[in-house]
Amino acid sequence: MPARGGAMDWDKLRVFHAVAEAGSFTHAGEALNLSQSAVSRQISGLEESLGVTLFHRHARGLIPTEAGEMLYRTVHEVFAKLAMVEAKLGETRERPEGALTITTTVAFGSLWLTPRMKRFLERYPEIELTIVQNDGELDLAMREADVALRFMPPRQPDLVKRQLITMHYHCFASPEYIKQHGIPQAPEDLDNHKIIIYGEKFRPPVERMNWLMEAGAHPDKPARKPILRVNNIYSMFRAVQSGLGIAALPDYFSQEAGNLVKVLPDLRGPEVTIYFVYAEELRHSKKVEVFRDFLIRELAQRRF
Repeated sequence: MPARGGAMDWDKLRVFHAVAEAGSFTHAGEALNLSQSAVSRQISGLEESLGVTLFHRHARGLIPTEAGEMLYRTVHEVFAKLAMVEAKLGETRERPEGALTITTTVAFGSLWLTPRMKRFLERYPEIELTIVQNDGELDLAMREADVALRFMPPRQPDLVKRQLITMHYHCFASPEYIKQHGIPQAPEDLDNHKIIIYGEKFRPPVERMNWLMEAGAHPDKPARKPILRVNNIYSMFRAVQSGLGIAALPDYFSQEAGNLVKVLPDLRGPEVTIYFVYAEELRHSKKVEVFRDFLIRELAQRRF
């Protein structure tokens, strides 16, 4: 059906529907904010283009002809369906629902994010949530995920990013390790301890992750050798828990891993920022908005 200028011009059909509902040009004009003559011209134009009479004109008002009744029933049904679709689209904009895929590092996803998803999904049960834990970067522009929680700024220029929180790294050990090997009193004492690191060849998700290898090290002494290299921070955490050695872990571990001891508490590693990242096309997505706001509230309650 032509968009305009043809027999089924939408503007004329809208006027026709209003006239059939109101029973007069005057009342239809009031409803449409048009003059009586403008309404009359639209109806005459529609009748002329269709080659039929749509209304009997009487002193007491307008009565649809048989052709008018047939057109009214169809137009009314179409307009009702359009109104329903418009309402549903409005609900989608206002009510968060549908699939949402989040990607973040293995450690942050396992230890901090996943345990909080029960609260999020109780609040927004119509969101279908997927969490992809990957220390590498998924391509958000290609929709491998909708949202990323990253510890370095995104390299892709066409992504929206927001800083959520800045934290530091500290040294952690297990009570069993300390009981067996003692506790370092100064950074140089780390020369005599077992250190767990993120293997550099695995491309760590954070810059300068292995700063513990140089902290307090004397240039004239042999370089420290790690007891273990692993390819994600969560595995470093589990190795520390087992009593194997000391590792530098992000501050959020001090809240989530209650059985670990922060050693050399005044020794603070590099600053790290968590970024909330998503594609530009999702800027006005309600489900992305409520997930971001949920994270901000949760991080505001941190104890690290």
